[in-house]
Amino acid sequence: MSAKIYRPAKTAMQSGKAKTHLWILEFDQEAPRRIDPILGYTSSSDMRQQVRLTFESQEQAEAYAQREGIQYRVIPPKEVARQVVSYTDNFRYNRIQPWTH
Repeated sequence: MSAKIYRPAKTAMQSGKAKTHLWILEFDQEAPRRIDPILGYTSSSDMRQQVRLTFESQEQAEAYAQREGIQYRVIPPKEVARQVVSYTDNFRYNRIQPWTH
């Protein structure tokens, strides 16, 4: 039984950072998925895939995995290097790009 511990990335659909400060422990797939021949649904007999545990910190998630004897790997979060741009920068007199409209 193995699992991965990670911090989820910000959703691309909204600009907020909700639920990105929690750490998640997710179990890896142990049984292959099957396709139902009649309906075409994908199913699996592995119930651990549905379990998703959240923790306040990485240390708590690692302590839980060690206590329960779960082999785990930690995926470090990628910090996004964002350039802070304000609306008023569009109207600066010393802007680099020419004004087009």
